[in-house]
Amino acid sequence: MSTHTFQAHRPALTTAAPAPAAGSPAAAPAPPTAAAPRTAPRTAAASAAGGVPAGRDAYAHLSLTRTVPKEFVHRASIAEVLLTDWQRTGEDRFTVSAQWPRGHSFFTPIAGYHDPLIAAETIRQSGLLLAHTEYGVPLDHSFVMHDLSLTVDPAHLRVGTAPAALTIDVTCSDITRRRGRAASLRYTSTLRRDGHILARANASCTCTPPAVYQRLRGNRTHTTPLPLTAPTAPQTVGRTSPTDVVLTPTPHPHTWQLRTDTRHPTLFDHPVDHIPGMVLLEAARQATNAHLGHPTLPLTLTTTFTNYAELDTPCHLQTHTTPTTTPGHHTTHHTTHITCHQNNHPISHTTITTTTP
Repeated sequence: MSTHTFQAHRPALTTAAPAPAAGSPAAAPAPPTAAAPRTAPRTAAASAAGGVPAGRDAYAHLSLTRTVPKEFVHRASIAEVLLTDWQRTGEDRFTVSAQWPRGHSFFTPIAGYHDPLIAAETIRQSGLLLAHTEYGVPLDHSFVMHDLSLTVDPAHLRVGTAPAALTIDVTCSDITRRRGRAASLRYTSTLRRDGHILARANASCTCTPPAVYQRLRGNRTHTTPLPLTAPTAPQTVGRTSPTDVVLTPTPHPHTWQLRTDTRHPTLFDHPVDHIPGMVLLEAARQATNAHLGHPTLPLTLTTTFTNYAELDTPCHLQTHTTPTTTPGHHTTHHTTHITCHQNNHPISHTTITTTTP
């Protein structure tokens, strides 16, 4: 089936026979795919009953036995898919299930805690999934994330003796439609683990048809990336391998050049014509560690993307930090502001509040 007409369907959360729902958006061009399933997999319980029970048992019918199709979350590698199922629970309300491994190849644990940036990637994937499956957005459309905010609770981030199983309640709002499909939306998410709120997030994005995207980007869709620069010492940015370092030192204080290794299997899972937002988030986190001089655990992050980050132009990050002490506690948190720019034009601004793990 042509990606221009592809739509997937999920049953509504009801005891009655489900009515088909259409597809929705999130964050960068989808990797090319030869074919995609006509319909999304349904759980065995749903198929047998002809519907899904409502109420407190609804989460039990979200599958954790396989991932969603990788095309729905714009991943070429199945190993990078974090989502396992989804369910409509009301008008513009959904529940998504996800699983985090105890040891991800890139989002590695921090002092026994799951990396909070895996939560950001989970949110990104959730928006893409719902865009395609519930709001009618074809797989060949390009997505641009405009902003993302995330707050995590470290008490529920501990790596356990099994992978972390998550349920994510998502509410979509500010939806604009074009030709019956979502053109932009905002989505608010609550991530739960074992019934406890692990994180809250808010994000917005737009999706663009191929012809419009080509006009927007012009010849930028065929640029050659800059030569790979030398990495900052891994231990200064909270990494163990230089292949995972996305910063290069500069002679200027609190300033780094972005290092873009398009061969990286996670950050550049498939070919793209600009630097993905998750690369900029990782760069902001690494710049925070370098600025403070020790590894940190992000507690909150807020980022705004204002322009495309081009692959063929040097990109620089600048940082400044302010300490904050929580009232009634002796723990000092640091809030770091990271500004990313190319040719003196702002690309993104990120604020990260961290603690020492």
